[in-house]
Order: sequence, then structure tokens, then C-alpha cells
Amino acid sequence: MKLRILGCSGGIGGGAQTTAMLLDDDILIDAGTGVGNLSMDEMVKIDHIFVTHAHLDHIAFIPFLVDTVGCIRCKPITIHALQETLNILQEHLFNWHLWPDFTKIPDSRSPYMRYEMLSLGNRINLNGREITPLPANHVISAVGYQLDSGHASLVFTGDTTINHALWPIVNKIENLKYLVIESAFCNQKRDIAIRSKHLCPSLLAEELTKLERVAEIFITHLKPGEAEVTMREIQQGLARFNPRQLENNQLFEF
Repeated sequence: MKLRILGCSGGIGGGAQTTAMLLDDDILIDAGTGVGNLSMDEMVKIDHIFVTHAHLDHIAFIPFLVDTVGCIRCKPITIHALQETLNILQEHLFNWHLWPDFTKIPDSRSPYMRYEMLSLGNRINLNGREITPLPANHVISAVGYQLDSGHASLVFTGDTTINHALWPIVNKIENLKYLVIESAFCNQKRDIAIRSKHLCPSLLAEELTKLERVAEIFITHLKPGEAEVTMREIQQGLARFNPRQLENNQLFEF
């Protein structure tokens, strides 16, 4: 498995792009503005999009991607998400008002896009690559994902705050190699992090006390303009974990 980071910021500007990750050449994990970094040839190959939740910074480029390549593909792009997330996409995005309903274009028998409901813990196997939705704790229904090649696993928490349900699952992953976890705010904005159900360095420190596995830890969803101070707080408070900032175009092989 190869996972390429297309976007991992909590905002845009100055080269920052919102969350999108390309697994091998045919699967997206979220589809934020980072998808815009792909070439046409790369976009055409995408068969699956696994969505963590329905906030715009994670789904903004699904409409543009499907609109751009739908007519030159021979099968629909499958959107995988919780039923609550699919409902939001159907009702508020692909509703003919904000964007066309590509599950009915050119017709419902041969659409450009289709939906596939996910359930927590229900493992999806795509040509030997196992993708498992993990619990997240956010202001709307959300998941993280375990990506398992068989040799090693990467866990992406998605947007989340204190999440007691996650760690017993993560601690059972014997081949865990990488943990990608968010910290959307600096400690000065801890109250905003709590109200918006994100993490800040002090909350992240509480979470990582629950991690019983050794893993390489990468921090995502840092806000532009606050990334340096947030990472400094994380590195000072969590030096024993050697946390690193996730970067655009970073490549994980596992």
C-alpha cells in the first residue's frame, strides 16, 4: 500500500490544502481541496472515495471530481460513508440545487457516482487492501479509518476529540505502524476545540496516554497561521512520542 497526502491542513492559502489522501492510485480517503493537486490521468483512475464525515473541508472536491471525469469513465465512482453522511450528501449537496445528482446522470442505470453505506467495524476488502471504519467523536456523525495492507496498518482518526471508543480498537492492531491524528487548535483555543469537538495539544496529550502500541505519530488538520505554535506545544508536551507534522505530498508505504 502507498498513501500519498494530497492535503492535510485545517484551511487553505499559501499552499495549504484541506484533507485528502490517495491510497495507491484508485482510492481517496476524504476529498478536500487537496484533490485539486491531481492530474486528469490520476483523477480518472479513482474508483472509491471513503469519507470520514460531511464537513466541506473533507468533501468539497467530490462534486468537481465526479463532474470532471464521470463522462470518461466506464463505471461509477463509489462513495463510501456512514448512512448519516450519505444522507447529508444526498439532501444538501447532490440535490440539483447546490450540485447535480450524479447518481442519476446520465441515468440511474449507469450513473457517474454511487453510494455505499459503511458500518463501524465492518471491514472492506479491495484487492487485498482492508479498510475499516473506526469510531470518531465529532459534532456530526464521523469515522476514522484503519488501512491495513496485511504487513502493516495506518490509522487515521479523522476529525475527533476525546474518543474513549477508539483506543481499545487501536490497541488491538498488532501491525500498527502509523497513527495520523488531528490537533486543529492551539492550547489557547482549547475552549473552541472542546465546543467544536476537535483536539488541541493538551487534549491530544490526554488521548495519547491511552495508546498502548508503538507507532509513528503524525499530526494533521493544523490551522494555517497556528501550525507552528500548535506543533511547538505538541512537541514540548509529547516529546516521548516524537510527533511530527503531516506534510503535503508525504508518502507512506506499508
